[in-house]
Amino acid sequence: MARVIVMGGGISGHTAATFAAKWLGKKHEVVVVTPNKLWNWIPSNVWVGVGGMTKKDVTFDLAPVYKKAGIIYHQAKALSIHPEGKDDSHKSYITIESTKGDGAVSEIEYDYLINATGPKLNFGATEGLGKGTTIGEHTVSVCSADHAVHANQELQKLIKQMKKQPLDAPKKQFLVGTGHGMCTCQGAAFEYIFNVEHTLKAAGVRNKAELIWISNEQFIGDFGMGAMHIDRGGYRTHSKIFTESIFAERDLNWIVGAHVNKVESGKVHYELLDGTMHEQTFDFAMLIPPFAGVGLKAFGKDGSDITDTIFAPNGMMKVDANYTPKPFDEWKADDWPSSLQNPTYKNLFAVGIAFAPPHPISKPMKSPNGTMITPTPPRTGMPSAIMGKAVAHSVCDMIKGKSDKPTHTAKMSQMGAACVASTGKGFFSGTAAAMTVYPVVPDYDTYPDTGRDQSLTTGEVGLSGHWIKHLLHFAFIWKAKLRPFWTIIPE
Repeated sequence: MARVIVMGGGISGHTAATFAAKWLGKKHEVVVVTPNKLWNWIPSNVWVGVGGMTKKDVTFDLAPVYKKAGIIYHQAKALSIHPEGKDDSHKSYITIESTKGDGAVSEIEYDYLINATGPKLNFGATEGLGKGTTIGEHTVSVCSADHAVHANQELQKLIKQMKKQPLDAPKKQFLVGTGHGMCTCQGAAFEYIFNVEHTLKAAGVRNKAELIWISNEQFIGDFGMGAMHIDRGGYRTHSKIFTESIFAERDLNWIVGAHVNKVESGKVHYELLDGTMHEQTFDFAMLIPPFAGVGLKAFGKDGSDITDTIFAPNGMMKVDANYTPKPFDEWKADDWPSSLQNPTYKNLFAVGIAFAPPHPISKPMKSPNGTMITPTPPRTGMPSAIMGKAVAHSVCDMIKGKSDKPTHTAKMSQMGAACVASTGKGFFSGTAAAMTVYPVVPDYDTYPDTGRDQSLTTGEVGLSGHWIKHLLHFAFIWKAKLRPFWTIIPE
């Protein structure tokens, strides 16, 4: 009997574990280690953050689902990986610490390990943004369901105040975006600022508000993936123009190429790409923190620290990518990982945000002061799920003896992705930007003009996009709960 351990129960980890359990059956063990009791459909947290949904709408208990699937579930935090075991008679193992309150530490052996831990929310990287890995008192977040509940509470408090203020009173300032120069996940902030605008309009106080977008992108519409081009009506439009038009239509202001370096009560301090320092006041702020690895350690058979062998400096796991340092313009699409297998230990894999990307997708930018202000590559949502399923397939084939190496790939430079970004929730008044991109990582050798297949790269804003996002919310929760026909719902 072989044992597969999946560290993490988010989109990529849950996908990997449930498919592995289905394909392996009762002859082998699938174990999930995650500190969370609840599964969270994170893309809908933006709606929780404006009161359009509740925490219950976007979460469910993991234990009953894993019991149904025959998956062994440990509500615990992974601490360390020991890929060489203790001696020749012991298998590879991990150490875990229970998060149920007793703090018990234990060991679990594995034949294959899939790292799907996701990110550490590194609020502590920006002074005043938070306290280590938790939000502080100055800003809110939508990175988790609880964060989003808190964000809505603060938003509703301010809306109540705005309803009472006279029309000639100074406008309340809403600041939404990224809270550090190396952030990823601009998409969540993008959705949130538009949903806040929509909510203010519905509450009748939009004319009393100024909404400001602040981002580490060198221009809006970059999204950390080197932007995109959309062919429509015989014209090719850059995503910068596409996105700026949406911002202009909603009367949103923007600050780009910004590294937020300090947050105080009602004020952020930031540096621009030109090296100048600025301040921006706010009455309400939602700033996404940068991501980092969760802090896993790795040890050899003799107890030596081999963390640097398995993990990159940012704490993400090394996989079959080309990490050779070279100028950005010399990187190729083929440098991105394919099997997501660790090059040193062949029974280790990493998926989603847990794997270390070889380089940024957007061109790295640095201020004259030496400050890096550039988005980190996005690896969430659809790509995460595709990776989880591909790695599960490879591991299952290896366990069954069909191959001694990975049989499936999930290369982001050969992978398309669809994103439906909400720009306001409402059955008749809602809108969303429905976008597809292929491939996620541009391949200029194959597509020399734009790096992407223009017939598969699209973008459109409208009510139909909102309906699609709303339907996808229910479809993916149905899938995650392993309800009838869950396997036919695509990743």
